Amino acid sequence: MQALQRVRLSLAAVIVTMLLAACSGASNRALRDFQLQTPRPFGYVIGDTIRHRILIETRSGMELERSSLPTQGRLNRWLQLNQINVTEQDNGGGKQYQIDLLYQEFYAPLEVKELSIPAFTLRFQQHGQALEQPVAAWRFTVAPLREVVVRQDQHGEYIRPDQAPSLLDDAAIVQRLFVALAMALGIALRLAWHYGYLPGLAKRSVFKRAQRKLQNLGLQQLPQALAAIHLAFNGLHGKPVFLHKLAEFYQSHPEYRSIADELAWFFDYSNRYFFGDASTMPQENDLQKIKTLCLHCREIERGSR
Repeated sequence: MQALQRVRLSLAAVIVTMLLAACSGASNRALRDFQLQTPRPFGYVIGDTIRHRILIETRSGMELERSSLPTQGRLNRWLQLNQINVTEQDNGGGKQYQIDLLYQEFYAPLEVKELSIPAFTLRFQQHGQALEQPVAAWRFTVAPLREVVVRQDQHGEYIRPDQAPSLLDDAAIVQRLFVALAMALGIALRLAWHYGYLPGLAKRSVFKRAQRKLQNLGLQQLPQALAAIHLAFNGLHGKPVFLHKLAEFYQSHPEYRSIADELAWFFDYSNRYFFGDASTMPQENDLQKIKTLCLHCREIERGSR
């Protein structure tokens, strides 16, 4: 009986031990996942920022103690924690944490040197029990910004020349500039031709000269006014223009058909004035009609009518 009792006690002890081990294992595996994501550990200079990200996935009932996170601000004489962000999401009874840390280092080394971001410990609570998860220190190297030993030339000075900047390809810009200049010159020539300012194109300004002559003429100078208009038409057509040859004039200059009635009146009036009844007295309105005709011819000459 005593042997059987000892066997029973031994079995009970084994079962209790297994249960305690299972509970202890469950406690140690309260974190489903833990990751520390870091950038490259080299190539940093003074003032650079370094981003760390911690990803944690816990089991049901496990909560992160926010007080265990590092404090934002200056950590030591050359390292500062500028920003810390924590996001939390529910995940199948447990939780997912994402902790983003933004460090900035201000170490000015004289040579390439290895530094270390300090380690810290995260604490979690589960039904009154505490669990700690260490975050290991992270080592990286920093380099100086300038030469430690200043070299000198034969005059005792040393200034490293600036690197010559690369030249921009300005071929397209120059091409567009020449195109713009050619267009501007073409517009200027067109306007000069349009307004009769080119000396080699006198036909473009025949009525302009006639209009100038008519400005200071009164009714007493009616013969000079008629002669100025005839001279303009003859210069435009290249030969004398008469009433019975207006059809030929229109074939060479069809743009003047728009004032055919005024031209017919003018040439008929001129014939009657110079070769008709001398008793016909000119009226002030006749001179105004001649000036109006000259104005219309000038507009056609300029292309504005």
